[in-house]
Amino acid sequence: MVDEDIKKSILKSGTSLVGIVCKDGVIMAGDRRSTAGGMIMSKRSQKVVKITDYLVVSGTGVASDIDMNQRVFAAELKLKELKTRSRPTVKEAASLVGMMIYRNIRTPSMIPSMVGLLVGGVNKDGTSELYTIEPAGGVYLVEDYDANFSSGMPYILGLLERKYKKDLSIKEGIELAKECIQAAIERDAASGNGIDVFSITKEGIKHEIAEDLQPTFVKRQ
Repeated sequence: MVDEDIKKSILKSGTSLVGIVCKDGVIMAGDRRSTAGGMIMSKRSQKVVKITDYLVVSGTGVASDIDMNQRVFAAELKLKELKTRSRPTVKEAASLVGMMIYRNIRTPSMIPSMVGLLVGGVNKDGTSELYTIEPAGGVYLVEDYDANFSSGMPYILGLLERKYKKDLSIKEGIELAKECIQAAIERDAASGNGIDVFSITKEGIKHEIAEDLQPTFVKRQ
């Protein structure tokens, strides 16, 4: 009973995330609503975050765990760079965070950390990669698209099954990612209030879209 009460009271992030692999890079997007049960706690939570000059991370799960993982991840990457005097590849960075998540959930705790992440970045040779990291710590290269375990995942994947195609341009990927988040917001009560879209290419990381969604009222005739 106590365990059930704890599970019900933890702050969880109802989330819509998407990562799309394009011909010349990667697109990542997310909504801006954070919830605790049926209550909207924040309408301006940026869930897709640039943590280094070459990496973008987005997460779903417990809000505090996502925030802490992103902070520790950025610090660990900086330490790795200082020790090796070189920048890690996107694969190395994703593997590092996967190991952190795996270690966290296997450390005895009353409330184990449960976070799913998408990690996108650009390598030194200009190639871009996207990885999905499951809540158990498994790390997998994404070759087309993924929404991790976000609450908007069913709506996003359903749309992408129909609309995704190989060799999307960055412009097409941005529009498709925006459509994915909008579709999830329409049906998933835990998602909403805004959208952030990032492009990750050999030219660098760009915050392509940063929009608040305002409620509109239409008079019925």
